[in-house]
Amino acid sequence: EVQLVESGGGLVQAGGSLRVSCAASGFTFEDYAIGWFRQAPGKGREGVSCIRSSDGLTYYGDSVKGRFTISSDNAKNTVYLQMNSLKPEDTAVYYCAADAPARYYCSGWGIANEYGYWGQGTQVTVSS
Repeated sequence: EVQLVESGGGLVQAGGSLRVSCAASGFTFEDYAIGWFRQAPGKGREGVSCIRSSDGLTYYGDSVKGRFTISSDNAKNTVYLQMNSLKPEDTAVYYCAADAPARYYCSGWGIANEYGYWGQGTQVTVSS
């Protein structure tokens, strides 16, 4: 059974940093792409970043490029999203998602929307 468990969300002031984690189980980690998405109240889901642990390819949405960094620890089957220089508009529920083949769900062109497996989400709130 595929399971994705996010952790690390919380409340931070604007300009601060936060790291969220996604612990994965139930599938071959290196075969899958892991994506981070977020959804703010009243807004649609936004693709934030993704990573292919098999070859290290990463992708970032324009709104977070240069501020967020995605990484993976293959030994722990965990993906991290380091968020720096946070802004109030980064406030959202952050979800990690997984699916294969990794080259489709995370590519140099972006993050596919239709990931099949999702975590429960973790709230990130940035105060001004």
